[in-house]
Parts: sequence; structure tokens; C-alpha cells
Amino acid sequence: MADKYGRIFSIKLGVHRALVVNNWEIAKECLSINDKVFATRPNLACTELMGYNRAMIGFAPYGPYWRQMRKICIIELLSNHRLNLLKHVRESEVKTSLQQLYQLWNKKKSSNSDKVLVEMKRWFRDVTLNVILMIVVGKRIPNSYEGVETVEWKKLVDEYFELSGKIVVADALPFLRWLDIGGEEKRMKKVSKELDQLVEEWLIEHKEKIAENEANSEEDFMGVMLSKLRDDVEEHDANT
Repeated sequence: MADKYGRIFSIKLGVHRALVVNNWEIAKECLSINDKVFATRPNLACTELMGYNRAMIGFAPYGPYWRQMRKICIIELLSNHRLNLLKHVRESEVKTSLQQLYQLWNKKKSSNSDKVLVEMKRWFRDVTLNVILMIVVGKRIPNSYEGVETVEWKKLVDEYFELSGKIVVADALPFLRWLDIGGEEKRMKKVSKELDQLVEEWLIEHKEKIAENEANSEEDFMGVMLSKLRDDVEEHDANT
């Protein structure tokens, strides 16, 4: 298409117009020099239904709210101080996962062979997910091999990430949203509701810790956010 239409052109996606860039120099100009112009996110069904009406920083449009959330994330989540403070979390999760991997091998090996087939893609996913959860909410999910309930939970997480990047028909043609063609919005609502119930439990637990002035109430990111955002922020309440 670049040979036919040039290095930059626009196409119609339903009622919306999208810009297509086929040149690295133009892409650099868009994402560095004019990054603020391209920093906002489109209003999609997944960002509304699964992102708390675009409250999540990854789904939020560029503006005062997004800048405030970015500042908090950089200072309280990605700064050198926080990374060093939570270094033990990464080390502990890798160590725990290696131990679980060894236990799995020891359990499944046979007298005929010491080799055991392991789905490393799932193993790496489990390690990454647990590190993120420990840093953000101070919780970890048991290894995928530790029960049907755990497997179902991680299947739910996988489905969430799958749907969070999905563009439905209604995103291009909003007047057809009431039809929910393909049933994707129904899936989004179901997954969002199930995950929200779990996050609500974590939120209540953190609030109780803060109320009791526990020493580690601000050790994870959720505790920090609750301590800093006691009042509503922009169009979203503090709980969101």
C-alpha cells in the first residue's frame, strides 16, 4: 500500500478516519516531536467496559488525569527507589517458580527417563504475572499446576488481555452497538465483572490495613495509591 499511496495516508474505519504511516522518519516525528498530539487513546468498547470507563492509565485519554496517573506511576512504581525496594519480590518469585518447576520434574519423571515435558510459555507467564501482582497488590497466584481453580483464574486473565486489545464492529460503526455482533461485548462484561469482584476484595483488604495503620500498608502500589488518592480524581472516584 505504501508503494501505491505513499509514506503517509488515511483510511476510513467505519465512521472514523485512521492515519497510516509507512516511513520511520515520519513515525519518529509523530511519536517524539508531536507525541502529545498522538498520545490520546480512542474510545473503544473494551476501554469502556474493561477499563473502568477509561480510568486505567493504559486506556485513559491524554489530559490532566492521565498526566497525574503517569506521574504517580513513575515515582511510586517505576523509580529506581521503588525498583530497589521491591527487588526482593522479583528474586523471590523467580526462586519460588524454579522450586515449583523442580517439584514438577521430580513428580513426573519416570524410571525410564529423567526428561519431563514442560510448557515454558505458561511458566514464564506465571512468573511475570506473579511479579506484577506482588508489586501492584501484594498478592500472588499459585502455580498453574496447583489446582483447577488456579488454572481457571489464569484463563480468565488471559481472556481479559485478549479482549482488551480487540476492536469490535461497534467501534467502527457505533450505531450498531446495540446488536453486539459476535457477542464480544457480552464477553467483555462477563470477564470484567468476574475480575472486578476479585479486585474489590483486594481493595477492601488494603483499606483495612491502612485503617489499622499496618507498617506494610504502603508496600505495594495499591496501598500507595489509596494513601495518596483519598479524594476523587477528575471524573473518577478514589476507589476506581
